[in-house]
Amino acid sequence: MNKVLDNANYNSNMFIIIKGIVISFITTLVAIFILSAVLTYSNLSEELISPSIITITALSILIGTSISTIKLSKNGILYGGVIGLIYILFLYIVSSITSVGFGLNPQSIIMIIASIIAGMIGGIVGINIK
Repeated sequence: MNKVLDNANYNSNMFIIIKGIVISFITTLVAIFILSAVLTYSNLSEELISPSIITITALSILIGTSISTIKLSKNGILYGGVIGLIYILFLYIVSSITSVGFGLNPQSIIMIIASIIAGMIGGIVGINIK
């Protein structure tokens, strides 16, 4: 009986993590589409792209983890950190496969740290929303 409960809990936990990642990716895609439209039809500097991408990524993870952890009563910081980490690892694995000369630079490390922290904060926010 205990093994059945552990399996159900594992499936529930995986669903929370996958839900958070999917919500984060959808939010990121919408926000990047809006950013690209703004940059296309305005005279904004291209220097804004890098900080905007970091901000969009962090806010998307924050939103995704907040929504996915609403039904949890504990461990929001852990689930949020895991969601942020998996999100950014997936993003960097895809980038390393598709980009020639891909490497980690200081901006990449800032994005990784921001993603994990945003996930943790989103997890805390999510479990405290009632």
